Order: sequence, then C-alpha cells, then structure tokens
Amino acid sequence: MTGKSQEEIIDELRTRIKLRDYGVENTQSTDYPGTYENYDDAWDFEKFKKNFKVVINNYSADKMEMGFDMIGIDASIANSFRRILLSEVPTMAIEKVLIFNNTSVIQDEVLAHRLGLIPLKADPSQFKFKSDPEGDNNQDDTLEYELKIKCKLVKNADREDKKSYIDSKVLSNHIKWIPIGNQAEKFTSEDVCPVLGDILVAKMNPGQELDLKLLAVKGIGKDHAKFSPVATAYYRLLTEIVLKKEFYGDQAERLKSCFSPGVIKIVDDKKKEGRTKAVVDNPRLDTCSRQVYMHDEFKDFVEVNKIRNHFIFSIESTGAVSCENLMREAINILMTKAQNLLNEINSKKN
Repeated sequence: MTGKSQEEIIDELRTRIKLRDYGVENTQSTDYPGTYENYDDAWDFEKFKKNFKVVINNYSADKMEMGFDMIGIDASIANSFRRILLSEVPTMAIEKVLIFNNTSVIQDEVLAHRLGLIPLKADPSQFKFKSDPEGDNNQDDTLEYELKIKCKLVKNADREDKKSYIDSKVLSNHIKWIPIGNQAEKFTSEDVCPVLGDILVAKMNPGQELDLKLLAVKGIGKDHAKFSPVATAYYRLLTEIVLKKEFYGDQAERLKSCFSPGVIKIVDDKKKEGRTKAVVDNPRLDTCSRQVYMHDEFKDFVEVNKIRNHFIFSIESTGAVSCENLMREAINILMTKAQNLLNEINSKKN
C-alpha cells in the first residue's frame, strides 16, 4: 500500500477483501461509525440511494433462472435475501397422500415423499395457510388431486418385452386435479398442475396399480424443503484483478493461463507495433484459484481482491413462482420483519 493516501488506504480496508496465496485477509466489515478516526462512516439514506444498484444480467425466457448484480449493500442484507428465498417464501406442495391401493414396489412412505417434492404451478398468493392441519379441507387452503393408474400388458404380447407395457412409467402428468368448491371457476387445470409433466414417480409391471388422493397446502421451506420455491439461490462477490505492471508477449500468455478462460485478454499494444500485452477482460469469470501466486514472476505484481459490497446473485426457481416475483416477495418479507421489529421496540418504549 506504499504511495497511497490515508483515505485510499481506508477505502481499501472498507471495500476490499484480499485474496493471498495461502489465506484471505480483511474479511471483517469495518464500514461503520467510529472505526476510523476522522472518517465519516455514518449511514445516510440519500447516500445509500445514490450507491445502491441492481443490474439484471440474464433472465431465461421461461422465468425459471435469473442472474443479477446487487451493488452497494452489506453482506448481512444480501444473505437475508438468500435465506428468505430458501426458507420463507411460501409455495403450494403436496402435504398428505391418502393411499387406497399401492401394489407397486415403492413403499407407501417413499411414494408419499416423492410426490411431495413435485413442484406445483399453483400461485400461493391465491391460498391461505391452513390454520388446522387436521381440519376440513376447503377451497381457500387446499388443492386436491388424484393419481389412479394401472399398468397393463398389450394383448397376447410377451411379458418379457417391456415395450408392450402400457402405463409402466408413472409420470407427474398422470396426476389429475379435483376442484374443491368454486375452484373450477377461479383456476384451470393448467394453473395448478405440476410444473413439469415428465417427472418420474414410479415404475410398475403389468397388474400393479396406484390409487391415491393427494392434498396440497401452502407452506414455507423452513417447515419442509418441499415448500422451498428455489432449486438454488446463492451469491458470490465480484472479483477484482489488479495488474501493477504491464505484461507483454510470452509473459502475457503465461499470465493468461493462470486464470479461467476469458478473464485475461491478449491485445495489441498501441505503444509499440507488433507487441501484445495482457489486460483484464472479464473478472466475473474468475474462480479464485489464485494460481497466479504460484509464479514468482507474477505474485508481487498481480493482486486478486473481492469487492465487499458487489454481490453476483443466481436464482433458479422450481417453477411455482417466477424469479422476479420471488425477489419481490423476499423484499416484502424482509420489510415486514423490519417493521415488526420497529413496532416491538416502540411498544417497549411506551
């Protein structure tokens, strides 16, 4: 840090995590009032609004996957969104399986568990949480389905020829919705069916059959993983690669090989015709292998950091709720938690 002003040094300590060859430095947050003498680090709403940004990088056509950057917030807030997405955004899932007949090789408990993990398209905002798990089912808190199927053999076919089996594979599209009350007026079967129709539930031989009644309710991932609306929800910090000197020719190629493909780019040097040099092209692709520190010619001239307040989020929905609505719901839940805390504090004061 030689040659840097005190303000630049403080800014590095506040905003950068240092990746070294055998460790990570400066991992603790220090951007709060009183940490540095004569440095104003008080939280300011206008300053936060100016620095905070959300940049959407990719959003799949089916709204199942989204990648975005969240810039200008503390790790505690970013992690709150991640945890809420995993465990507190509600969805509908099969909670009870009433088994009238199951002659397949899958045990009743395993079959019920597999059915519970099938994601449903049903919009959870259209339903209430079931107040009494053992209470009567009604149109506002329950969806009812049936799975009735029997495996048969084509007439006069060889039993050893599995191609002659009819309905030997039980798939999620065999699950049929049975409306309760006025649900048929509010929804179509397409609105509440499984997200994918080709999810394998069981395999059967001729003569085996399933006769089941399925009841789906609203819940959250904190109670059971089947209610979690995301397959994955994670973030990582943006990598910063600082080249303290220029690298040319063969040395530039060696530097490029120390990083993941696409991180370092070889370009023509405008200062000297016929010479190439290395520049940082896309640090987002770096996997933080830190291989560059293994080479004496680079380790003192290349710095790999993580930007502390730049989070690269990836969300993959199970399909029940679109990614954009998942984030909206997560924000609303966090706001509600914050408001409940303020109400509790104010009530104690009074």
